[in-house]
Amino acid sequence: QVQLVESGGGLVQAGGSLRLSCAASGPTFSRYTMAWFRQAPGKERDFVAFAAGIGWTGTRVYYTNSVKGRFTISRDNAKNTVYLQMDSLKPEDTAVYYCAATTLTYNLGYRDGYANWGQGTQVTVSS
Repeated sequence: QVQLVESGGGLVQAGGSLRLSCAASGPTFSRYTMAWFRQAPGKERDFVAFAAGIGWTGTRVYYTNSVKGRFTISRDNAKNTVYLQMDSLKPEDTAVYYCAATTLTYNLGYRDGYANWGQGTQVTVSS
């Protein structure tokens, strides 16, 4: 098990930027595929992006279509931290953003693929 703590959420105007961070516990962080999901009020928790762990032979980063070109996921294995840089934010990006971790090699774009979750951080984009 790995424990995850998100930070960096807040209120920003449309067109602005935020960087979310997710700090993970445990010595095997580099082996986990790390992902960001988001959940808007009254909606399902949706996949945003993942960054693969070491040893992964497939696509190393992947984004949902709606954030491609605007969001960037990155990880610093020395700091046990994954980031989500969010630029050109839109009101429809408003949601609680969750960090997730998995050692699975399938279902990486789905909530069921992840057993470890943070508590979430609120991102609100005003128009």
